[in-house]
Amino acid sequence: MDINCVILAGGKSTRFGRDKVLESIGSTSLLEQVISRVSPISKDIIIVTAKGRTFAQLANRPKIKIVSDIFPEQGSLGGVYTGLVNSDSFYNLVVAADMPLLNESLMRYMIKVADGYDFTLPRVEQRYEPLHAVYSKNCISPAESILKQGKKTIIELFNYVKVRFLDAVEIDKYDPQHLSFVNINTREDMAKVLQIMGGKDVQ
Repeated sequence: MDINCVILAGGKSTRFGRDKVLESIGSTSLLEQVISRVSPISKDIIIVTAKGRTFAQLANRPKIKIVSDIFPEQGSLGGVYTGLVNSDSFYNLVVAADMPLLNESLMRYMIKVADGYDFTLPRVEQRYEPLHAVYSKNCISPAESILKQGKKTIIELFNYVKVRFLDAVEIDKYDPQHLSFVNINTREDMAKVLQIMGGKDVQ
C-alpha cells in the first residue's frame, strides 16, 4: 500500500524542560530517530508542528514536508487533522515524534490490515494508542466537526468512522514487550529508553 507517514511534533515539552524532539538519543536527535524508523515504509513524511517552528536540520530533504497546525492549541486531534489534509495519500500512518522504539514489522502489519477501515489502532486492556495508528482521509471531515465542537479527544472518531483494533495477541507477534508505544515525556523516560537501546536490538 502506498502510504505517507504523519509525525506529530507540536508538543511543548513542558515536562521535559526543553524541546525534547531535538534531544540527542544515540547518535541523532529524537525526531531523527523516529524519521529513520518510519522512512522505509513511507512514500513521504509530513511533520506537523506549531506555527513558526522550523527544523533547520531537515531542510532540503525532499521526502519530508513540515506543516503548521491548522487548529492551533487543539492537541493531537488537530495534528492528525492537519497531517491528513496535507497528505496526498488516502491512508496515513500517524505517530508521535517522541516514540523512538517504533517497530517496522508491527507498522507494516498495521498498514496491511488497515485496508477497508478508516482508523486502525492498537488496543491493549482498553488502552488505546491513537498516536501509533493508520488513518484514512475519511477521518478528515469528522475530525474537523469534532474540533469545531471544541473537543480534542481522538477517540471521538470512533463514533464516526470504521475502526479496526489491533489486540494484544496481534501486537505480541511483532512487539511482545510493546516497546513501540513507549514515549518520552521526562528525562527519566529518556534515560530508560537509552538503556533499552543500549541493551538490545530494538529494530
